Amino acid sequence: MSGKFDFRLLSCDGRARRGELCTGRGRVQTPAFMPVGTLGSVKSVTPEEVRSCGADIVLANTYHLYLRPGHELIRDLGGLHRFMHWERPILTDSGGFQAFSMTGLCRVDDHGVRFQSHVDGSSHVLTPEKSMEIQAALGSDIAMVLDECPELPAEYERIESAVARTTAWARRCREAYTGPGVPFAIVQGGPWEDLRARSARELQELDFPGYAIGGVSVGEPAEAIARVAGLTAAMLPEDKPRYLMGVGRPVDLIFGVDSGLDLFDCVMPTRNARNGTLFTSMGKINIKRNEFRDDPSPLDPDCSCETCSNYTRAYLRHLILSGEMLSARLNTIHNLTYYLGLMETMRHAIEEGSFSAFRREYLDSPAAGRYGGDDR
Repeated sequence: MSGKFDFRLLSCDGRARRGELCTGRGRVQTPAFMPVGTLGSVKSVTPEEVRSCGADIVLANTYHLYLRPGHELIRDLGGLHRFMHWERPILTDSGGFQAFSMTGLCRVDDHGVRFQSHVDGSSHVLTPEKSMEIQAALGSDIAMVLDECPELPAEYERIESAVARTTAWARRCREAYTGPGVPFAIVQGGPWEDLRARSARELQELDFPGYAIGGVSVGEPAEAIARVAGLTAAMLPEDKPRYLMGVGRPVDLIFGVDSGLDLFDCVMPTRNARNGTLFTSMGKINIKRNEFRDDPSPLDPDCSCETCSNYTRAYLRHLILSGEMLSARLNTIHNLTYYLGLMETMRHAIEEGSFSAFRREYLDSPAAGRYGGDDR
């Protein structure tokens, strides 16, 4: 295990943590939200635009890049940073969740995951060693270990088996990793506190540079997500980064930061943008609604992004109803700016010792809406 990596806490306010994660590709101010660039691209926007929205780090997907264009091609072309023209840190997931969820035929055993490609139906086997090989070829700064993430609800025995396999696979991943970055382990355990504690304990014995909370936002209600994330965060080391995987309503981010979590990712801001759902200081807006047909005001008067500075609600509605590609770009720029601005605001609040007041104010504001909506 090699690669430049360091994490330090700069200040705390209750359980909320303000920190800095240092990699060979640059620094990430935490708590941080990672825009999702599944195929080496944050959909509809350029890397320069992602950076201008405030991102320090992006996430890419091992499964998808393995299937196309192939990790060896990306390696031979200089690695994923050069391939996608993003010179800042990149976190890659292991590919396991996609192998489980995107393929009609999937079989899991102690060796790994056997699956058929959703692209062409070809057969593949993803083992812990193979996942690490792919992520090393991509040149990831943070490589997630292969874990087993059962869909919920599931029986206790099923989750217990997944915890044991996740630990065994994590050990194999740690031993196999030869990339330029560092691997992070993933805590499983479903909704059961004892299984979460077991998973956290076993993975900490392997001494990873960072830890993620997996197996949330896979079918359970929002209240269960907040409970599991909070209790699991308390089980993880104080001096290492904590990452909540795939959870991303604005209020989820606030609850996560309040629980002591440092890293987050979700497709919600970008996917919703392409569908016309926009996050604003007044709450969520469906820009397709007829009420915006002749509205000359900016999308969000409290936002200074390119979209809000230059375009009206009426124009944004016209673009999406007309099927114009510009719609996705402008909407995505706004939603990413909103999310990344929210993280910056939380960092400042932690520094100033006012996070609890910020949390109360946000949850009482129109921005929280019905706690951010239910379209995960």
